[in-house]
Amino acid sequence: MTFLRNLPYEKLGKYKIQYDFRIKNADGEYVRILHQAILIHYDEYKNFYRSLALHTNISHIKKSGTPCLSFIGLEEEPSYINVETPNTITTAQNNFTPRERTILKMIVEGKSSEKIATELFISLHTVNTHRKNILFKAAVRTPLDLTRKALNEGWV
Repeated sequence: MTFLRNLPYEKLGKYKIQYDFRIKNADGEYVRILHQAILIHYDEYKNFYRSLALHTNISHIKKSGTPCLSFIGLEEEPSYINVETPNTITTAQNNFTPRERTILKMIVEGKSSEKIATELFISLHTVNTHRKNILFKAAVRTPLDLTRKALNEGWV
């Protein structure tokens, strides 16, 4: 929202905000939703009171990947596509320690425990302990399931 706070007051209504996210539907399947919104009412302090929003299932277009935030300029204003969001949060990723995140990335790259141990200068036993903890925190049973979930959730 820093972008909107830094906009001149008269340009607030000239931008459409859009981002996508994943959500589990009633059937237990994940679907990707595109949220698009435009501000309708706001005060002189740029407090937003009303917006018009549209949610669209875009699973057939974008099945995986990290969420994207864009500010689409209307009435000749410039657009800002795929804006970096430094505070992107995915719950399970934030449960991992920094070392577990490093090892998770290496697992997704297909590296064996022995290779990981060698590259990180740690024992094989330590790598296997980290792997067990990662599987537990990710709530999966196999490295294949872990890789799928890590890619789908955008953890790596």
